[in-house]
Amino acid sequence: MATPTKFSLTSRDTALCIIPPRSQWSKVDHLRSHYDRAYGKWPPHVNLVYPFVQVGALSRAAEAVQSAAAAAADQGQKPKNICLDAASVFEHKHENTIYIHYDEDDSQIKDLRTAILQALGHQDAGDYHMHMTIGQSEDMNDSWHQFLLQKARWLPRVEWTVDHLHILIREKLPAGGSGMKTWATVSLHDGSISRCDTPKPFFDELPTAVENDGVPYSYLGDGLWGQPSLVDHSTLSPTEISNLAVSSYNVLAEFEYPPSQARYPLVVRNILSDSARADVLVLQEVTDDFLVFLLSEPDIRDLFTFCSWGPPDQESVQPLPSHNNIVVLSKHAFTWEYVRFHREHKGAVVAQFQTLGQWDDADFRPLILAAVHLTHGLKDGSVAAKKMEVETILKYLDDTHPENPTILAGDFNITTSSYTINQALEKKAVAPQSITYLRNIEETFVQSGFVDTWTELQVENGAASDDGLDAAFKGEQGATYDPTTNALTAEVVGSGFNMRPQRYDRILVRADDYLKAANFNKFGFITEEIGKFASDHWGVRAILRRIGPQAESQEAPSTAANITPVQLKTAKHLSETEDGLVGVLKHFQAIPSEEQIQQHAATFKLLRETILESSAPTASTETGRSGTSLVLVPVGSYGLGVWTSASDMDCLCIGPFSSSTFFSLAIQRLRKAADRGVKVMRRVKASTGTMLELEVNGVKVDLQYAPAGAIAAKWPDCLRLPASDPAWSLSAQTLNKLKAVRDLDYVRRSVPDIVKFRLAHRLVKTWAKRRGIYALKYGYLGGIPITVLLARIHKLLAHDSVVVSLSDLLVTFFNHYAGFNWRSDVAFDPFFHKQLNYRRTDREALAILGYAPPALNTCLAASVPSVRTIAEEFQRADKMLSEEGMTWSRFLETDGSADFLQSYKSYIKINVQFWGGSLTRGRGLVGWLESRCVSLLVDLNRRLPDLHVRFWPARFVEASAAASSTGDEQQGDYEGFYLVGLDKLERSTTDDKAIQEKLLDVLRKFEDQIRGDPKYYDERTSWVEAGVIRRAALKPLQVDAREWGEYTIGDDESDEEEEEQEEEEEEEEAAQGSNVYEDYQAVHSAANKGRRTNQPRSVVVSKPAGAGKFRTASDVLNRLRWDPSLDSGDFIVGYEDRFAGAMEKALDAWKSEQTDEEFIPQHRVLYFKRRSDATIVWERRTRTDLLFGSGGGPSIKT
Repeated sequence: MATPTKFSLTSRDTALCIIPPRSQWSKVDHLRSHYDRAYGKWPPHVNLVYPFVQVGALSRAAEAVQSAAAAAADQGQKPKNICLDAASVFEHKHENTIYIHYDEDDSQIKDLRTAILQALGHQDAGDYHMHMTIGQSEDMNDSWHQFLLQKARWLPRVEWTVDHLHILIREKLPAGGSGMKTWATVSLHDGSISRCDTPKPFFDELPTAVENDGVPYSYLGDGLWGQPSLVDHSTLSPTEISNLAVSSYNVLAEFEYPPSQARYPLVVRNILSDSARADVLVLQEVTDDFLVFLLSEPDIRDLFTFCSWGPPDQESVQPLPSHNNIVVLSKHAFTWEYVRFHREHKGAVVAQFQTLGQWDDADFRPLILAAVHLTHGLKDGSVAAKKMEVETILKYLDDTHPENPTILAGDFNITTSSYTINQALEKKAVAPQSITYLRNIEETFVQSGFVDTWTELQVENGAASDDGLDAAFKGEQGATYDPTTNALTAEVVGSGFNMRPQRYDRILVRADDYLKAANFNKFGFITEEIGKFASDHWGVRAILRRIGPQAESQEAPSTAANITPVQLKTAKHLSETEDGLVGVLKHFQAIPSEEQIQQHAATFKLLRETILESSAPTASTETGRSGTSLVLVPVGSYGLGVWTSASDMDCLCIGPFSSSTFFSLAIQRLRKAADRGVKVMRRVKASTGTMLELEVNGVKVDLQYAPAGAIAAKWPDCLRLPASDPAWSLSAQTLNKLKAVRDLDYVRRSVPDIVKFRLAHRLVKTWAKRRGIYALKYGYLGGIPITVLLARIHKLLAHDSVVVSLSDLLVTFFNHYAGFNWRSDVAFDPFFHKQLNYRRTDREALAILGYAPPALNTCLAASVPSVRTIAEEFQRADKMLSEEGMTWSRFLETDGSADFLQSYKSYIKINVQFWGGSLTRGRGLVGWLESRCVSLLVDLNRRLPDLHVRFWPARFVEASAAASSTGDEQQGDYEGFYLVGLDKLERSTTDDKAIQEKLLDVLRKFEDQIRGDPKYYDERTSWVEAGVIRRAALKPLQVDAREWGEYTIGDDESDEEEEEQEEEEEEEEAAQGSNVYEDYQAVHSAANKGRRTNQPRSVVVSKPAGAGKFRTASDVLNRLRWDPSLDSGDFIVGYEDRFAGAMEKALDAWKSEQTDEEFIPQHRVLYFKRRSDATIVWERRTRTDLLFGSGGGPSIKT
């Protein structure tokens, strides 16, 4: 026998391999595509001889292989069976090779290889291990190596019959590099050679970026999951749904091997919680180990019918391709594709729901869900990767499903905290261009038509909770990744500027005419089992309501026609950055210092401790009642977070007691705390009722009280109740007191970015103050109107999915209101007032509507002149902000008072002087005068419509007198004056002399009105006069900073006591509901002892022993109006007129709306009488109640 030619087996450009049929490739390629460097260059293969012969020797070598194969066939050897069912690893010097192999006898393949080597002139060294490479790893001891090895062990069995050998040759690939191609095949049946004319590639093209064979798994029973056979989805009928709940949750992968399962039960509990239950669930960072656990849970199998992947430990189910994976679970059938991203192990799962979608004439467009987990980090590389990933998925959706309703959900990993971004820039951890890319990602979603469900519902309904409302920096509201509250997140982050809340997780929708966001919430807060949260992320859920063209038109708010559209105007002319704007605000003292913030926080804490000391929870053994509910909350600028160092702290207390009881007790408590820095300044009657002016730790505090025991008991959950809820069935006066906190709560929850809103509010307020239009009592803007005006702009822009910077928001604000028709249009929040029934009266020169009832218009003091001034200032501001080179510092630096003193040729000068006497009376005079200035403006406009008048909302003093007036305030001496600029309108045709005469006549009447009130004006100690003065005659002036007139002027003390007593009657029911009511009665009685009044009032008899609660006039009024068994036209209301005494009015003519001109407070109702037989059915004085039978009397049988 001739000795075979010995071939050189050193070439890596050729190979002799066994290649499985293509039906088996997918079992290993989904792992090879991620872990094997040879993927795309080599097919799945088992090497017989590699390295092989030189390229030039292939023909002769093929003949030698043919001879060995033919000999085996002649000997009757059957085709070889290969079964790869085990995994192992080759350890090399620098890396390791993970492979699968036959766990039992592979002698057939070894014998074949020995025969081939002999034909090539070589002997088998005996070191051959038949294997198929899956991937490479670096460190045998690393967890990543162990995870990959576990994946290889869980691969389905790869089994086939070998009937051909492949001879491969390496050639260059079109995309670069080189790959193996088939040069020839050798049959093991007869040893024949099939030679390719040209080497044949295994891939017609490089592996596609889209894998489109995703069939979901379903639970089959007996613990098994399987993939149902593909069906013709065109035969399935679309499912009609009313709502679709979509949840997304990053469950945090375990990165140490073996993986801990300690968190798994808690993750499952959170997924199954009421706040997370969904029709479709998108999970990120799902590992093989977790998916095995998840799909073994019976409740998960019951809730979700379909899952994009099966349990990897189950035979015939492949392991997940990556360590961190996206998995979709659903109640509805779907197919899915995997869209690869540029970075390894990154991609999107795109699910197509064949039974969910919308019809377009005869065509059905299925619903598409794209689930993503974008690259994490705030480095240049990770930001660039995020940008590419977003572009890739959006391009895929636009190219493949351009008309389909689409949901885009998952962990977007977009850094939102302005602090984190700014710190990264300062530390040069990221380039400015990368931050531009990051911000442009948001705009990219908008341009693609996607709506952020969190933003949309934040704008329309407000946040579901207080979470994030006190965010310290922009972009932190709505955070889903918060190391400041989640210990697990803090462990993952570690330290540094990344320790800030971020809104990573989102659900976006592009389906305007099919799905609309109806609700949004976070979940993942259950912690009982392990003491920590289940994941470092909160989950998010959006409930999407199905709509259609008809439904959409029906749902369009009736207010749509009344909404003035908002157009974004960018701040392209402003050269200052947003950080520079913050510096400007600090310069103008619009942002308090850290020391002031701590001082105010300590002030509120001390006030709360002092006021609530006596309301500590107690228990009554006799009644079994729990302790009294008493709540203290900040309102106004401090509650909204827009206060400055010059702001008072407004606080509201809510409880079950009457007002007089509360204030009597509160004063006692506050005076006891005098040694702690608490000082009671005075007790005054404001427009909303009695108020205490305090000084706590050097901070001025205004304390008000609302008697609403039921509200206090449900606090703060009651704030989420609609206005129609019975809990809000309170008197108009109580509702008016609660309005401040209700409005504030809604604004804080509903603006898209509370930090950005607060900064914008501070700038607008600073501008309004410097321009002389921040004075609500004079008919100008105030804190609440600015809040409404700014909130509606912020929310309308966000609702249109417009991404705006702080400067853009402000520029748009001024531009929008510069063109606003204040005379005819109403400014309101259309997301709150979806069905606006407000009717503006002719008396309302300005209509800026708040939120909660009873009174909606926040600018009732506005006059035509003040509105004209507001409009002019907005137009001036818009013009300035359009100038090239404008900066925020330039915008605010102009002193409005100096401009005012130079803008008019003549002024009305209202001089007020006070000497000697009581300091309180001096302040009262100034306050009384200021309260009448609005009526002066109204009279001037009515009598002189051709004359524009502008009132400057501050007192002036001559500069020379101001320097020597240091002690005047303490002595009770005062002199100052007010100025009203006069300007004849261009269209005016009225003669100047006629104008002068009418003007003087108005001023004389104004003087007579002020001087004619003996309560505030005493000619022996005071003097007031009004006249016209030319600008040239004005001496150097300056604004008076003293507090004369700062205090609200109300009725006299007797009126205040009267109202408190009558108010107490209405509040008696709430007070009696308290288990400490009797303790407070003694306090209240002592406080009222010895008081007298000259005002007429109804006499209230004492409550008889054993009598029940006496129903209020409001209850009776509602019963008579709405009880169908009673005729409201047959009843009369007897009431007490403050000047004419007892009067009567038909019930149907009685006005309950507080803003109505004929409104009469309920406490002045004396009785209700039936007209037909003159029967008194309810009387306060005698405690008669025939309607309800309260107070111990009988009731009417209806």
